[in-house]
Amino acid sequence: MTVDASDTAHPVRLAFSPDSDDLFMFWPLLEGKIDTEGVRFEAQRADTETLNTRAASGELDVCAVSIARWPSIAERYLLLKHGMSVGRGYGPVLVALQPRSVDSLRGARIGVPGLRTTAFLVASLLLPAFEPVVVPIAPYALAFETLKSGAVEAVLLIHEGRLTYAREGVSLVCDLGTLWAEATGGLPLPLGANAIRRGLGEARLAQVSRLVHASIAWALSNREEILRALLARETRRDLALDRGLLDRYLAMYANEDTRSAPRDVLEAIDELYARAFAAGRLDHPQRAEFAP
Repeated sequence: MTVDASDTAHPVRLAFSPDSDDLFMFWPLLEGKIDTEGVRFEAQRADTETLNTRAASGELDVCAVSIARWPSIAERYLLLKHGMSVGRGYGPVLVALQPRSVDSLRGARIGVPGLRTTAFLVASLLLPAFEPVVVPIAPYALAFETLKSGAVEAVLLIHEGRLTYAREGVSLVCDLGTLWAEATGGLPLPLGANAIRRGLGEARLAQVSRLVHASIAWALSNREEILRALLARETRRDLALDRGLLDRYLAMYANEDTRSAPRDVLEAIDELYARAFAAGRLDHPQRAEFAP
């Protein structure tokens, strides 16, 4: 099936987070490193919870969203198998001012990056009951400021914050990726994905999916070039990521699982939805649906 010429005249509206793994996979697409077949992309960046909120309107053609968010936008969007953020034995971390047990936080106020995030969903499934307090992930320092102010007893960190908490002088309570693996017999923890709008139409949808996949493949094959570009261009200076931390972060969340999600990742998504439904977090059973 061919793409109508009139379709290529309209830009594809793309949105992703400020985090390094998202920019890593879309950088080749936006910087002319791959042939975009005449398709123009208009890119925006916003924090994870803002993207989760905007996806509900259907205004974006490709949007990075939390895996936990997709069931509520499934009528408008399919998931892409490429571009996922996956933790294998690791994931969002829960930190507190002092060493303490998970059980000691029962009923406590815990800072979370958003009520639509996978981090919050997994925490609600695996941790003792707690009171969530939304603490946006940007600026980076806000989570630690909120914790140190006493407004919350612990805070859930996602993205690069999970690597930098030690230098903030706070203590690890638990890693949700570890708890998830223990609870599911070793399944990875699928955290984020790219959603693509169903209304693009079959041919256009397949083309855009192919281009996103090509961008990710180019990035993985030219990792050092992109790493240098991210260090030179990244605007989130509040993170103060050095080359070592950036390299480590990309190894965790921009890897072969990102190129194309293997079977255990797809199984893990459906397991997450099944557990969410059983816990009353979803209104109806849900299985993931993917674009070609």
